[in-house]
Amino acid sequence: MLHAMPRMALTATLTLDAAKGRVCRMTRQQQNWNTGHIPDQTGRVCVVTGANSGLGLATTRALAHRGAHVVLAVRDEAKGRSAVASLTAERPRARPDDRLDDRLEVRRLDLADLDSVRAFAAGVRADHSRLDVLVNNAGVMAPPRTLSPQGHELQFAANHLGHFALTGLLLGLLPDGADSRVVTVTSVNHRQARLSFDDLSGGRTYRPMAFYNQSKLANAVFGHELHRRLAAAGSGIRSVLAHPGYTATRLQTSSPTGLPKLLFGRLLKPLAQRPAQGALPQLYAATAPEATGGDLFGPDGTAELRGAPERVALAPRATDPETARRLWELSEELTDVRYELPTGAQERTRGGLSPSGA
Repeated sequence: MLHAMPRMALTATLTLDAAKGRVCRMTRQQQNWNTGHIPDQTGRVCVVTGANSGLGLATTRALAHRGAHVVLAVRDEAKGRSAVASLTAERPRARPDDRLDDRLEVRRLDLADLDSVRAFAAGVRADHSRLDVLVNNAGVMAPPRTLSPQGHELQFAANHLGHFALTGLLLGLLPDGADSRVVTVTSVNHRQARLSFDDLSGGRTYRPMAFYNQSKLANAVFGHELHRRLAAAGSGIRSVLAHPGYTATRLQTSSPTGLPKLLFGRLLKPLAQRPAQGALPQLYAATAPEATGGDLFGPDGTAELRGAPERVALAPRATDPETARRLWELSEELTDVRYELPTGAQERTRGGLSPSGA
């Protein structure tokens, strides 16, 4: 997934801007972090959106190999089943009762369609009594202007609104005090964006990459604000953010057209890292004991383009309280999902929602 090109060219500005994102240097062990450091996930249930390819598939593979039951939330169920078949074939059983395919579950989810989001969440709530990790990974990038079934600009709908609704609909399944996490995948591009609240649908002016960057800023604002609200409610659920640097996936070829597709899908592709490497920040956010709520993790290399996971900085706009309040209230209005945040003192409910969002 190409998340790390804030401009249409690599410039000194990119390097300097990204370098400002460093807020700490991790220990040598953390800098060398890889999937071998993932703690045992046996008995844990994870949902990964966009799980049939790219970063989502790499995330699914790593979690399942460490024992997790993973729900592959995919738009195309046939591609999801194909992904499960490939994952099963590439890993011989460690013992007769170790069947990877028994821990991989395919369910249809079109994040751009809020009706699909509700149907998916209802199915998960019906079949699972708990959820330990939700990885908000799926996304679309720089398509021609397209509206979702509910009339929202496609990138804002799929990348932000769908994940906002999905998280609210599943939040009640995440147990408090059991290392439950929501991981939202943003982009280094969020630092170049601003939220155009007066034209979120792109009806007046639509620039594909600018609206992609805007959706990634919305992801960052949401993940950080969810952390703030959970902490204020006394909940132990962690909301953590991650970005994958510059990673080659289908994202930069399946949606963009024209120059963005040529640039990202062909000319710059040799500079990109593989999905297994690009997924490390979100895997770190999902599993590392030291990953704290509200933090953003990205690659530790030059300009955050590639490397091992490191804590990096959110843009000031992503942590601005007024921006967060405005986006949260608008997202509730557009999705009709209103959060009831769990606290340590509250009994867990299966919906995580007020009746108006059910």
